[in-house]
Amino acid sequence: MPKTSARLLALLSLLQARRDWPGALLAERLDISARTVRRDVDRLRELGYPIVATKGPDGGYRLEAGTDLPPLLFDDEQAVALAVALQTAAMSGAGIEEAAVRALNTVRQVMPARLRHRIDTLRITTVERPGSRTDSPTDSGVIMALSAAVHACQVLRFDYSPHRGDDGGEWPPPRRVQPHHLVSRGGHWYLVAWDLDREDWRTFRADRITPRAPTGPRFTPRELPGGDVAAFVNGRFRGSDGDWSCHGEVILDLPAAVVSQYTHDGLVEEVGPNRCRLVLGSWSWVALAAAIGRFDVDFEVVGPPELKDAFEHLARRYAAAVTGRALP
Repeated sequence: MPKTSARLLALLSLLQARRDWPGALLAERLDISARTVRRDVDRLRELGYPIVATKGPDGGYRLEAGTDLPPLLFDDEQAVALAVALQTAAMSGAGIEEAAVRALNTVRQVMPARLRHRIDTLRITTVERPGSRTDSPTDSGVIMALSAAVHACQVLRFDYSPHRGDDGGEWPPPRRVQPHHLVSRGGHWYLVAWDLDREDWRTFRADRITPRAPTGPRFTPRELPGGDVAAFVNGRFRGSDGDWSCHGEVILDLPAAVVSQYTHDGLVEEVGPNRCRLVLGSWSWVALAAAIGRFDVDFEVVGPPELKDAFEHLARRYAAAVTGRALP
């Protein structure tokens, strides 16, 4: 018989997995007596878990919702799925970003090393647009597989359905790609990759991808056309290089989760715990500089030179406004 602590954790895991458990079935699954099940249920109740006894021919137990949140127990896949959901929520623009970041940090701290490594390889690029929601139904296992291939720079093989949920007829032959970016845009996930068979860049809906194992050899990353993930992905949807005539890139001293709340039709990519890369467009360079300045934090201008000139112009204009002197 396992030790009491291990047995209690196993019992709790079973009670969380389904609504009702016959007592005899619990005893069988745990390889203990019905009397021991009753004692262990009482111990969990003392720890704050609201477990009620169900009546009937089988007689069993049910874990009810309580007024307080007691400690929860997750298996490996549940823990990874929770972390993926929290990363997505942290860039959702739904008003829960700060709470999601704190929850993600809490979950990560208590994860075993093998799971922390899987989570740390997850790199999500968010390309937002007005009115968009990150509500893609893509399976978390697919997201993790794609993210791992991007992180490791490994060739990926997968089946690709022309239409989500299409299971009629034969699917096209498997695709072989070099995955470069995993992108969240408008409530859906996309893989930006170099297609080895077509020798061209392609954007794939992640919810239509069924990865094949194992992954292929490592590759040297390529430069995207224009070097801008946001412009590339948005251009695929607009059929052009974007609606804005001016595009610039900066590094902001703010978490990506915060910046993504106020960014539309741009790219927000985490580069550190409190730093992110922002690629944004506007109708003029001065307007773009002013839009970036509204974040009210230190930043680094990556380019292009026109954006740096616009910041210099604004600096002179603001200084003139303070001193009351006209611009030369």
